[in-house]
Amino acid sequence: MSNTVTFKIDGKVCEAASGEYLVDAAAKNEIYIPTLCNYPGVKPRGSCRICNVKINGRMTTACTTLVQEGMEIENSTPELEKIRKSIVELMFVEGNHLCPTCERSGSCELQAIAYRYNMMVPEFPYQFPVRSVDGSTPKLIKDHNRCILCKRCIRGLKTDDGKSFFTFSQRGNKTEIIADKDLCAQMTDEQADKVMELCPVGALLKKEKGFDIPIGKRKYDNTPIGSEIEKKR
Repeated sequence: MSNTVTFKIDGKVCEAASGEYLVDAAAKNEIYIPTLCNYPGVKPRGSCRICNVKINGRMTTACTTLVQEGMEIENSTPELEKIRKSIVELMFVEGNHLCPTCERSGSCELQAIAYRYNMMVPEFPYQFPVRSVDGSTPKLIKDHNRCILCKRCIRGLKTDDGKSFFTFSQRGNKTEIIADKDLCAQMTDEQADKVMELCPVGALLKKEKGFDIPIGKRKYDNTPIGSEIEKKR
């Protein structure tokens, strides 16, 4: 029995291994599906909803969906692109994202996706919430103004016995990421580097590292997000 399934994305016939997540399967077929909460090697949660696609006419998240034989997937349609742009705009207005002064400008996935969707002025009013900046742990600065609650730090950085360095606190619009003080006090430089890479924005920064790459030479300064997948087409 074959372990390969055949499906279509926007009419293009694609193949992937049975049981592979759609967002990964699409990338292997040179089709980009945007996502912010997904990260290679970390179990997906579908938190950000930017990877919404339609499968056989039904909306679902590509990062949590396993490919199956005969799927008919819509990815790049005016309806879906409008939904994705609106989600990005909502992320900007509910936080305080001051890109020109942010250490992650040019390496920020949220900023890069906003450029992809030509976001200029959001259609929603800015909330300007009062949020904290915490530098009390030895290795990290946590800036809740920039956090998009994607859970990548919670899911992606754990101790050998499975304990998370971070967790959620409170609920609703007061939800925020908090750090386990004891675990973060023992954090290594390698772990601090990893959590900074895990964070798609500038909410978690390794101390004294934010400006180590000059503007103009950062990840998305000259290479738009998704182009590493689409350039093969």
